[in-house]
Amino acid sequence: MTHPYPTKVQPAFDQLPDDAFMRQKPLLNSGLAPFSASTLWRKCRLQQFPAPCKISGGITAWRVGDIRQWLADPA
Repeated sequence: MTHPYPTKVQPAFDQLPDDAFMRQKPLLNSGLAPFSASTLWRKCRLQQFPAPCKISGGITAWRVGDIRQWLADPA
């Protein structure tokens, strides 16, 4: 049985432009940030992971370009 509503498709990380944003759940579920949500926020606070951007009152996301730079050199 097919679902009556289309499902949301997340583009592949490699296909996103550097100026795109990625929210916490897709970031963690994709395995790009191989740790828990609490560790993600701790690493942000310690400047061991890129700082997120506040998009609006309830939305925080990371720039794809910043994530790519971190992946290239996580130290």
